[in-house]
Amino acid sequence: MSSLPLNADTPAQPTTGAGAATPAFSPLYQQIKGLILQSLQQGEWKPGEAIPSEMDLAARFRVSQGTVRKAIDELAAENLVMRRQGKGTFVATHAEQHVQYRFLKLMPDTGDARVEGRAQRQVIDCKRVRASADVARALALRSADPVIQARRVLSFAGVPTILEDIWLPGQAFKGLTAEQLASYEGPTYAMFEIDFGVRMVRAEEKIRAVLPDAEQAAVLMVAPGTPLLSVERIAYTYNDVPMELRRGLYLTDTHHYRNELS
Repeated sequence: MSSLPLNADTPAQPTTGAGAATPAFSPLYQQIKGLILQSLQQGEWKPGEAIPSEMDLAARFRVSQGTVRKAIDELAAENLVMRRQGKGTFVATHAEQHVQYRFLKLMPDTGDARVEGRAQRQVIDCKRVRASADVARALALRSADPVIQARRVLSFAGVPTILEDIWLPGQAFKGLTAEQLASYEGPTYAMFEIDFGVRMVRAEEKIRAVLPDAEQAAVLMVAPGTPLLSVERIAYTYNDVPMELRRGLYLTDTHHYRNELS
């Protein structure tokens, strides 16, 4: 990471002449945020590890401690780092309770998801295939690039509740097996962090009501006319690089899809 002093306290002056463009102004703290993000993306600090103190980062970048603090405040607000009183600032990890529940949206109608416990996972298939056009587009790949395609059923109290189809870039997830997906005790995204060095930092979802086809209804053990919630998610790692396409069918007779807005 660069430790050269940055100079963005004043906007860059526009050049003159026909067709000249005005350079975009980026506040200094935003530049520091970008450099910290660069180190996170490159794996300088792993999920769960402490990053250097504000004082050390200020010395590294030759800026004020207040500038570093403002950059870290934004990273914390985006759940990329976590402040711990008296201990420092740590890279966020899906192994942390409050982080993993950011991506768990299906909640029981009665009780707490933590009380209900983790879903029982049945991996139906996990194989390396060539990306179709729509999968390649979602993952910013070329058609026919290798991807890992997995299908699994998540059950609660023995009742099949979610049918998921997942696609992952083949290069980043080389070697992923059905056994890994089925046997890992914690959140799947935590396993992606630990085993493959890929951290999902945000996701976009499309939600609609659908009717299952005959195969989907059979897997979820419901009648073909049963309404289901269809959720298509694209999850991104640092710098908005797409790393997962997930299409899920949710049975919502005893659960609901919960979204917290702020």
